[in-house]
Amino acid sequence: MKNTRPRVFSGIQPTSEMHFGNYFGAIKNWVELQEKYECIYSVVDYHAMTMPYIPGELQSNTMNMVIDLMACGVDPEKCVLFIQSLVPEHTELTWILSCYTSYGELQRMTQFKDKSESEKVQEKGNIVSTGLFTYPILQAADILIYKAEYVPVGKDQEQHLELSRNIANRFNGRHEIYFKEPRVLLTEVPKLLSLADPAKKMSKSLGDQHVVRLFEPEASIRKKVKSAVTDIGPKTDTMSPGVANLFELLKACGKMDEHKALMEDYNAGLLKYSALKENVANGLVDLSKQFIDRKAALTESNRDIEEQVHAMSDKARAIAKETIREVRDLVGLPVRRH
Repeated sequence: MKNTRPRVFSGIQPTSEMHFGNYFGAIKNWVELQEKYECIYSVVDYHAMTMPYIPGELQSNTMNMVIDLMACGVDPEKCVLFIQSLVPEHTELTWILSCYTSYGELQRMTQFKDKSESEKVQEKGNIVSTGLFTYPILQAADILIYKAEYVPVGKDQEQHLELSRNIANRFNGRHEIYFKEPRVLLTEVPKLLSLADPAKKMSKSLGDQHVVRLFEPEASIRKKVKSAVTDIGPKTDTMSPGVANLFELLKACGKMDEHKALMEDYNAGLLKYSALKENVANGLVDLSKQFIDRKAALTESNRDIEEQVHAMSDKARAIAKETIREVRDLVGLPVRRH
C-alpha cells in the first residue's frame, strides 16, 4: 500500500557521543515525527569529512550513532534510518545540482565563514576544504533526492534550506516541475544552555563540563547538575539565565508536576536551588537509564544491526536511484540500464 503521509527528511552528523542538547533539540522530535510522517533519517558521514577528522573514529562513530538513535527511540519499523555514504546517488546528485548553484550563493552561507575560522580548522596542517564550501549543495541533494516535503531544522539551518529551495526552483525552471520545494517543519524545541555557563548554548566544543551526555554515568550527571550556575551578580526581579535553564531542562524531561510546584515556589520566593537541581538531575538520570538499557540490548546484537543498517540503506537507495534515473533523463545524461 502506498504511503500517503507527507515525507520528512533529516540528517545528523556522527559524533563521539550525543548529549541532551542534541536529544531535546532534534532526536526527541525525530521520534515524535515518525508517528505522523513518512520519515527518512540519515547519519550524514560525508558531511563529517568537511572538517578535520580521524578515519577510524568516523567509521566507529557512524555505526555508534545509528545504535544511539535507535536507543533513543528512532524505530526502523516506523522510518528509514540509513548511512549517507551507503547511498552513492547523493554525491551524483550533488554534482548535478552544483551546476544549478551559483558561486555567490555559496559565498553567502554564514556557516562556511564560522567553520572555516574555527580553531579546529586553523590548527597547523589543516586546510579550509572545498568540501566545507560546497557541502550545502550535498545537503540540498540529501533532501531533494527523496523529494521531501518537510525538513525539521533549527534557526541556524534555515539559510541552507532556503538554498535547497532555490536550487529546486532553478532546476524546475530549466526543465519541468520535478523537485518539491522543501519547507521548514516548525516544532517546539527547547533552547538548552550550558550548565557551567548559561550565557552559551550547550555544546561539546566548550568542554565536557558544559554538556550532559546521554549515556553518562549517574554520579557524573548529578555532579554536573549540582554544580550548575544559578545566579550571577546581584539579584533582580527577572529569573536568571541559569535558573531559567534548569526549569527548561525540567520541562524538557517531562517532569511537569515538579516544574509546576517548583515554579510556584519560585514565584512565592521560597525556591531552594538544591531542590530544583535535584529534580533536574532525577529527570536526566531517568532518561539516561532508559537509553543506556536500550543501547546495551542493541549492542549485544551488533551484527544484526549492521545487517539491518545495510538493508535500510538499500531501501533508501532504491528511492534515490529512481530519482537519479529521472534526473539524468531530464538533464540530458544517458539513463543507466541497471
